[in-house]
Amino acid sequence: MRTESLKKAGLAVLANLGTLALTAGAAYAEAVAAAPPTPDKGDTAWMLVSTILVLLMILPGLALFYGGLVRSKNMLSVLTQSLVITCIVMVVWALWGYSMAFTDGGTLNAYVGGFSKALLKGVDTATIVETFSRGVVIPEIVFVAFQMTFAAITTALVIGGFAERMKFSAICVFSVLWPTLVYFPIAHMVWWWPGPEFASTNPADATVAGAGMIWGFGALDFAGGTVVHINAGIAALVGAILCGKRIGYKTEAMAPHSLTLTMVGASLLWVGWFGFNAGSNLEANGYAGLAMLNTFLCTAAAGIAWPAFEWLLKGKPSLLGAASGVVAGLVAITPAAGFAGPMGAIVLGLVVSPACLFFVSVVKSMFKYDDSLDVFGVHCIGGIIGAIATGILVDPALGGAGIVDYTAGGAAVYPGLVPQVIAQAKAVLTTICWSGIGSLIVFGLIKLTIGLRVKEEVEREGLDIAEHGERAYNM
Repeated sequence: MRTESLKKAGLAVLANLGTLALTAGAAYAEAVAAAPPTPDKGDTAWMLVSTILVLLMILPGLALFYGGLVRSKNMLSVLTQSLVITCIVMVVWALWGYSMAFTDGGTLNAYVGGFSKALLKGVDTATIVETFSRGVVIPEIVFVAFQMTFAAITTALVIGGFAERMKFSAICVFSVLWPTLVYFPIAHMVWWWPGPEFASTNPADATVAGAGMIWGFGALDFAGGTVVHINAGIAALVGAILCGKRIGYKTEAMAPHSLTLTMVGASLLWVGWFGFNAGSNLEANGYAGLAMLNTFLCTAAAGIAWPAFEWLLKGKPSLLGAASGVVAGLVAITPAAGFAGPMGAIVLGLVVSPACLFFVSVVKSMFKYDDSLDVFGVHCIGGIIGAIATGILVDPALGGAGIVDYTAGGAAVYPGLVPQVIAQAKAVLTTICWSGIGSLIVFGLIKLTIGLRVKEEVEREGLDIAEHGERAYNM
C-alpha cells in the first residue's frame, strides 16, 4: 500500500515538473520573442565608417571641387561657405531636422514628420532603428549621424548654382530655411516607412498608409537621387535665376582657377561616395557590396564617356570633362546603387555623361541662365536620368537585384517596366515641384529681407576680401 502511494506521489511530482518545464520553456520562448534585436557590431562599424566617408565628400571633397572651379578671388569664399553650411545644417538637424524627416507626422505624415524627437528627445545609446532586413537593427544614434551628413551635403551642393555673387549672410539664412522647408520634407516623403517588421506582418495598404508620399508611390531611391541631387539641382537653378548673372558673364573670362584642386576634390568625392551609396544599405552585406561595385563601374564609364564626347566634338579631351563625368556618374548611380546590376551600371554611366554635357553646354547657353558650377546640368539632370533608369535597371531580367517583398519572405519581385517607371517619374516630378516652389519661397524671402546679392564693387573685388577679409592665396 505504501509502495503504491509512493509511486503515485512520484508520478505527481514528475507531472508537476513537466508542467513547470513546459511553462518555463514557453515563458522563455515568449521572452526571447519579445526581446528587441541587438545591433550587429559589424553593421554598426560599417555605418560609423560610412558616416565619416560622407563627411569627407563635403569637407574637403566638395569644397575643393567647387573651389577649384571658381576664380581665385572667390576661392576662400567657397571654402568658407562649404564649411559653415555643414556646421549650421548639422546643428539644425539635431534640433528639429531628424524629427521632421524620420518620425511619424500624424495627419501630415505623407509629407513631413512631426516633432516628437525634436532636440533628439528619446534618442540615446540604447535606442535602435530597423534596417531593410527583418530583425536587423543599428543604433539610432548612428543613423542620426549618418543621415545628418546627407542633409549637410545636399544643402552645400546648392551653392554651386550662384557661386561668386551671393552674400554670406544670405547663405547662412538659406542654410536654416531651405533644409527646413525643402530637404527635410522630401527626405521624409522618400525614405520614411513603417519598416520591414511592420511590412512583413501587415497588409501592403497599411504599410503604404504609414509611409511618406513618394515611398507610397512605390518609387525606388537607394541613396538620394531625388532627395539629394534633383532637390539640390532645382534649388541651385532657382537661386541662380533669382540672384541674376555674374557681372561679365559671357563677356569676361571666368575659367576655373585651379583644375588641380578640382581633380583632387572630384577624387575625394568618389572615395566618400562609397559611404554615401554603400552606406545607404545600412548593413554590411551583399547589397552593400553591389552598391560599391556599381559606384565603381557607373562612375568609371561616365568618366570615360564625357571626355570621349569632348574629344569627338571639340578635338580635345579635358580634365574638367573627365572630372565632370565622374561626378555625373556618381550622381546617376546614387538612386540605383543597390538595385541595378553591374552591366546596367556601366550602361547608365555611358548614357548620363553625354546627356549632362548637352545640358551644361547647349541648354545652358540656349536659355542663358548662369548656373555657375553646373549644379542643375550635372546633379539635377544626372539625378533625373538615374532615378528613371532605376525603374528599368532593377529588373532581375536585366541583371537587377529586384525589389524585396517582405510579405513573401524577402523574394525579389518586379512589378513591370511601365508601373515602375511611372512610379519613378512621379517621384521625380514631385521632387521638382516641391523643391522648385519651396526654393522660390526661401530665396524670395531672403531677397525681400536681407537681400541675396553682394554689391557690384564687392563682386568685382572678389568675395574673399570683401566678405571675409582674407585671401585664399598670398601673392
